[in-house]
Amino acid sequence: MKNANRQNSWFRGQAGFTLIELAIVLVIIGIIIGAVLKGQDLVENGRHKRLGAEIKQWEVLIWTYFDRERRFPGDGDNSGKGDGTIGENGEANDNAKSDFTTAAFASQPSTNTLTLGSSTFYIYFGNAGTKKNAIIVCTSELCDATFSEPEETGYAKFFDGAIDDTVSASDGRVRAFNGFTGTPSSAKWTATLTATSTTGYTSAMKAFAYFFDRKL
Repeated sequence: MKNANRQNSWFRGQAGFTLIELAIVLVIIGIIIGAVLKGQDLVENGRHKRLGAEIKQWEVLIWTYFDRERRFPGDGDNSGKGDGTIGENGEANDNAKSDFTTAAFASQPSTNTLTLGSSTFYIYFGNAGTKKNAIIVCTSELCDATFSEPEETGYAKFFDGAIDDTVSASDGRVRAFNGFTGTPSSAKWTATLTATSTTGYTSAMKAFAYFFDRKL
């Protein structure tokens, strides 16, 4: 009986949380959750910038090659001379990978892929019509896979906004595509887009392209 009285007395002596204490705990939890979400946004933003920087590095290499050879890498007609169009169908000497490899750059590229988080991006060089050259970004080696939304489409939107100052999948120097003329060549790093097959930045897109030398 005495033990029971002692226990009841002990429980009565334990103070519960006040409303102020509970409010403070909830505020702290909210701050922690906000910091985690903000951290995730920073990571995602950093990945977007990393892909953009990679594309711009390739652009620098393209123009450096052009200064040396007076033609774009991947632009070689059947006689071995450039005709102004990268990766034009039916021309045996359009081989961007070979041109980059033999250029002996100080920072020599060895692959055209970049993995960011759970996504791997494949970078190709080609065109969407005569003399409309582009750096083309896909999510699969043959550019036959569609972009996940909003994760992978977010990369395209971010880069579009950085280049064009506005986000439009069918206007400006960065655009979305869901078709190719033939199959992109992973052996040559070249691809030719179907110019009439633009789409929005949605899960239907199979590539986005940066027209680095002129608008489409």
